[in-house]
Amino acid sequence: MPPQPVFEAFHSKAIEILKTFLLIGGMPEAVVKYVETQSIFEAQNVLSDLITTLKSDFEKYRKKVPLLRLNVVFDSVVNQAGQKVIYSNISRDYKIQQIKECIELLRMAGLVVPVIHTAANGVPLGAESNLKKQKLMILDTGIYLKLSGLDLTDIIVGTDLEMINKGKVAEMFAALELQKSFPVNAEPQLYFWHREEKNSSAEVDFLIQQGDKIVPVEVKSGTTGKMQSLHLFMREKQSEYGIRCSLENFSQYDKIKVFPLYAISNFINK
Repeated sequence: MPPQPVFEAFHSKAIEILKTFLLIGGMPEAVVKYVETQSIFEAQNVLSDLITTLKSDFEKYRKKVPLLRLNVVFDSVVNQAGQKVIYSNISRDYKIQQIKECIELLRMAGLVVPVIHTAANGVPLGAESNLKKQKLMILDTGIYLKLSGLDLTDIIVGTDLEMINKGKVAEMFAALELQKSFPVNAEPQLYFWHREEKNSSAEVDFLIQQGDKIVPVEVKSGTTGKMQSLHLFMREKQSEYGIRCSLENFSQYDKIKVFPLYAISNFINK
């Protein structure tokens, strides 16, 4: 069972803090600047400098791939973050293998976090993974939002995360939190499930392994949202339960346990 709902005042404050965290991210320099100034905009200026530094580091890879190609691929990955990778949408100027080389360099540098498709018929999840189907997340939500160029004013005064989630940042936050759950000596690997059939497309954002069980996890940026894919997966795979992460308080709908986004670590490795 998930924890009982917390006091609404506490829940609202936690959501407010979460929104601030998503905007400034977890890069130490940005966090320090926010603590010192209490200004999201000052923290964003630090993020701008960090982005410049990150891109200048591309220089070290120029012997492997041209800088222009690496920058083009990185910028395109940012624009498509959280979506299933379609190489032709990244660039029509380069061959698929050239794009894959760039993505692998970005992954090795820790700038992107892949989420790999799996058929999820049993554990381990990697046994039926399909590297041809993957989603890519960016290393930090603050950096991602800065690169995306979203209007911070609208985001700051908004009542939920819908403006932020135009770039799937809630899902990205969940991916980064799940990544942190892996032992320090283990290679983190995240998985999702996707089915493409005529009139029956479905996707579950994440799958986690708890013992010998596969638990589906769906991420929502607000307090509402349908869960057809989650229910479909649970029926097909006979899941004992599923997890929904949203802006809702702790609760439960039948076999679906609800955790607030700020408490996503509560169900990891339980």
